[in-house]
Amino acid sequence: MKSKDILEFEQVLGHRFSRGELLEQAFTHSSHAREKESARVSVSVPNDQQPPDRSADNEQLEFLGDAVLALTVSEELFRKFPDFREGDLSKLRAHLVSEKHLTRAAQQLEIGRYLRLGRGEEKSGGRDKAALLADALEAVLGALYLDAGLEECRKVILRFVISPELERLEREGTSLPLTDFKSTLQEKLQAAGLPQPSYVLAREQGPEHRKTFTVEVWLKRQIGSEEVLVGRAEGSTKKNAEQGAARQALESLTSMPPELNAALSTKRGS
Repeated sequence: MKSKDILEFEQVLGHRFSRGELLEQAFTHSSHAREKESARVSVSVPNDQQPPDRSADNEQLEFLGDAVLALTVSEELFRKFPDFREGDLSKLRAHLVSEKHLTRAAQQLEIGRYLRLGRGEEKSGGRDKAALLADALEAVLGALYLDAGLEECRKVILRFVISPELERLEREGTSLPLTDFKSTLQEKLQAAGLPQPSYVLAREQGPEHRKTFTVEVWLKRQIGSEEVLVGRAEGSTKKNAEQGAARQALESLTSMPPELNAALSTKRGS
């Protein structure tokens, strides 16, 4: 039978493990595993006769989970931001797989509650250590990959690692840690021989010390034509709102031909 802790975590994660021992291993820090080994070894047995068995810790699962995480994040960013350069994608991937960000995701999952630590690591606050939490999250992803495959693992990574952070950055009006979206949009339009975008302050609300700005970005399908709305975003400053609107415009144009044909037909003022 699965332990109560395993069942609780499975509910949070949204996946029932068919091999519960994988998840137990993912939560097992090397300090706990080595203590188990020491307790099992009898002092009366010579060293050359000790059993070769080693208690499983989460280091190998961490290695596997790190690879699965990197692949999934790379694939999602490649799909979501097709106009970004390799350097920009690399910066964003580095942010999403960083120890700092993975620690936040691990805290959301309350992974610290389930860690199996040695006595020394327990006393030194191991359940709250960033490195242990980030490593354990990667180990959980490795265990999930072995238990259910890449697609199930991808769903969990999107839900807990990628989507919340991208949404947070956009919601708070913070530019993603890559290139200037306005510059990227400008370069894309120049390459297509199209007029530059117009940024319109659509709304300004809130008290002076906590204002929220809503900015729209409008484009012309060709010189002399009417403008179409291709992006709208909020931000704590006009600059951040403009960046968010430019980002949305880039995403909207991903499936559009360079001349921006009639698929987007909302006119200014309509």
